[in-house]
Amino acid sequence: MSAQNEELDLFRDMVLRFLEQEIEPHFEEWEKNHMMPREVWNTMGAAGLLLVDMPEEYGSAGASFDVAQMIMWEMSRLGYAGLATGYNIHANICAPYVNNIGTEAQKAQWLPKMVTGEVVTAIAMTEPGAGSDLAALRTTAVKDGDEYVLNGSKVFITNGIHADMVIVCAKTDPKAGAKGISLFLVDTSLPGFSTGKKIEKIGQHSSDTAELFFSDLRVPADALLGEEGKGFVYLMEELPRERLGCSTQAVGAAQGALDLAAAYVQERQAFGQPIAKFQNTRFKLADVKTDIELNLALLEKNITKFKAGKMTVDDAAVLKLATTEMQLRAVNECLQMFGGYGYTVEYPISRFYVDARIQTIYAGSSEIMKEVISRGIVGR
Repeated sequence: MSAQNEELDLFRDMVLRFLEQEIEPHFEEWEKNHMMPREVWNTMGAAGLLLVDMPEEYGSAGASFDVAQMIMWEMSRLGYAGLATGYNIHANICAPYVNNIGTEAQKAQWLPKMVTGEVVTAIAMTEPGAGSDLAALRTTAVKDGDEYVLNGSKVFITNGIHADMVIVCAKTDPKAGAKGISLFLVDTSLPGFSTGKKIEKIGQHSSDTAELFFSDLRVPADALLGEEGKGFVYLMEELPRERLGCSTQAVGAAQGALDLAAAYVQERQAFGQPIAKFQNTRFKLADVKTDIELNLALLEKNITKFKAGKMTVDDAAVLKLATTEMQLRAVNECLQMFGGYGYTVEYPISRFYVDARIQTIYAGSSEIMKEVISRGIVGR
């Protein structure tokens, strides 16, 4: 066994124990409350599960990228999609922004607290009038001496309720289109920052999603992440990892749905025998298994490319399109095998179904992924 595989297995055992002891007993309550308690982040931090692949100097486990993806895979496979999504935002998306773009002072300020869970993070791109079209952002950041003044609003922000720091995309030059976008590390305790209503969703209830408002919010000039006007470039550089994380969740959740269906059809009796004996059921299971394996191979290929620094925006688009659409197909087929019981909240497969629906929308919709892919083939 290679050292890398041994590391992965050791971490997997730890992750599974943590999920069994700290998440499973409470997850139903969190879903019913439509909110995961803030303390869960501290608990994950104490267990060493946050920012595992960030530099050890900030207190992280110093583990591999594979370990970071495995954590989201297991959360998703076991049906904790709301937890996996919040984790993806904090540890797999926001942390790399700070680590890859931030100054030494910014990294020292934020990363250690993100590792422990003392600070929870979110990234705020989407606005009521600007989703996929980032050039249409209306949130502004105006330089005023040694400060920037932010005004605007964001919507559909994962971790928005609990966030202590938000990476905000804002226009520093409204006339420059995409070249006028800058990123800011915003401390949510500052005057002028407010959280709107918690957005109620059809799935992933334990993941908090909120509106954010900035009203003459003053941040110090050193809250600027990277260079002014380079925000769009940074977003394009970091999006592949975000989409890879969504794909890890997708394939993991599809496997979890198949596990549930396979167990159910061997127990459920119809016409005097388990429904697993019927050819229709067996063929459906075979189709789902094949779909998962094909997408798992694509995921593993892209994880390898990402670690080598060779994963492109086009690669990420192909991966996200394929895996998330597969997830929807898989959970739909698996729920069908449960018959009427699959439509009841009593059976976990129903949660897999509603939790999956957002996967082809956030982090770039399937339609946008197709546009990105087609541009890579024939240009604009």
